[in-house]
Amino acid sequence: MIAAPVVEADAELAPGGVFVARIGLSVDGHDFIPRAIEKGAAAIIGERPRADLPAFAVPYVQVEDAQQATGYLAAAYHDYPSRKLIVIGVTGTDGKTTTSTLIHRILQIASDGKAGLVSTIAAEIGSQSVDTGFHVTTPSAPQIQAFLAHMVVQGMRYAVLEMTSHGLAQGRLNGVDIDAAVLTNLTHEHMDYHKTFENYRAAKGRMFAMLGTSYRKPEQPKISVINADDANAGYFEAVSRPHPPTPSLKGEEASLLDGGEAAGADGVVLYGMEAVADVRGTDIVHHPGYTQFVVHWDKRSALFHLPLVGRFNVYNALAAIAVTRALNLQIEVIQRGLLQVTGIPGRLERIDSGQDYIALVDFAHTPNALDKALSAARTLTTGRVICVFGCAGLRDRDKRRMMPEIATRLADFSVFTAEDPRTEALDEILQTMADAATAAGGVEGQTFSRVRDRGQALFEACQRAAAGDVVIACGKGHEQSMAFGKTEYLWDDRDALRAAINGTPLKTLPTAE
Repeated sequence: MIAAPVVEADAELAPGGVFVARIGLSVDGHDFIPRAIEKGAAAIIGERPRADLPAFAVPYVQVEDAQQATGYLAAAYHDYPSRKLIVIGVTGTDGKTTTSTLIHRILQIASDGKAGLVSTIAAEIGSQSVDTGFHVTTPSAPQIQAFLAHMVVQGMRYAVLEMTSHGLAQGRLNGVDIDAAVLTNLTHEHMDYHKTFENYRAAKGRMFAMLGTSYRKPEQPKISVINADDANAGYFEAVSRPHPPTPSLKGEEASLLDGGEAAGADGVVLYGMEAVADVRGTDIVHHPGYTQFVVHWDKRSALFHLPLVGRFNVYNALAAIAVTRALNLQIEVIQRGLLQVTGIPGRLERIDSGQDYIALVDFAHTPNALDKALSAARTLTTGRVICVFGCAGLRDRDKRRMMPEIATRLADFSVFTAEDPRTEALDEILQTMADAATAAGGVEGQTFSRVRDRGQALFEACQRAAAGDVVIACGKGHEQSMAFGKTEYLWDDRDALRAAINGTPLKTLPTAE
């Protein structure tokens, strides 16, 4: 594991490290300062006044928000590694991992392998691949800086970072000096955390605001790349450009667009297929194993072949094309890079055990992603689309209504099942989903069913499938665990779907009978 000497948990502390103490909702990190010092902490960063704490000999620095400060501290500890790299940040509701992977592969070709990647799936640094943990999309601030430092040591030139709204809002990306910011799209998600769509949008907007405050690298302009077809494109364009004060805004959004004239991106590049855009895709042709389309830019055009299916993946490819063109890469290099991405773990990933129907695993866990995944599945068959998915516990409750409605409209049959119920009652989640499907015109037993155990649900979906149909498992994708209560049980939808195809439900979850 790559070392991260700045830590927020004393269990991870190594002698000589810095311990960051935060006031949490249920635990106060300042209570662990004595234990951190026993383990060799060289300094403490905290939020409480020094006079309120027990006596100790190591240096102590009080900050207003230790969580927000941690990223800057970790960046300084590692001598600001992002200043020695060209950093591309990718955010959005859906498509972040695919877009990040496409950009990374193009940059690898352009730089002879000198490009690193930190995504939902893993951190890729040269020949090394590091797992980023269960249910994690943006690692902690110390981990991020340690990854970037390791990239510098390994001689990387580029770093591609997938940036989530949680990671941005919680300051995990503080101290990262970015050069290009890419937006895939913005739709309903994470209302359990952000409370309002405006707060969610503002969290994403932080990445674009970072362009104006990030360290400027020699001869490297700051670039903003935005999906012109997204309803929020204008907002992100406004955040990206130099702007005067905007006193009419309130809350988190005001923090991005106030405080006097602010520096912004040197250039804004719009991509899309419907609206006016600098990089525009047309003439899409869907094939069973790839997608063909034409890209237009600067009065030029070129034909592209992408070994991924679905219109949404054309948008992901356009984002990758737009940012790498803005980084002055040759179009031939970009075409070669896209051709090398033949699949991404857990993203419309095919499971082939010799069955006469198509079996797919996809990470679609938002309403928009489910819509796009089922639409893509429909292009692969003239038969039926059978989907299996759930809605997570302790997360955005609106999705429990929205996603069954989408499945009722786009799938021929749906199986509602467990998906990280955590400490919520699984049966109550499934009841809410069933009620939503019924309200949308579904009929239990005819267009949908409820199966508590996910292994059994996948098995029953496969039993329903006939030659030429598509069975698609949505929601878990590449993830390696399932949360019941406060316990993570080992689980992989790909292994479970493979077992189901071969006639045996995978029975490793507590719901298995």
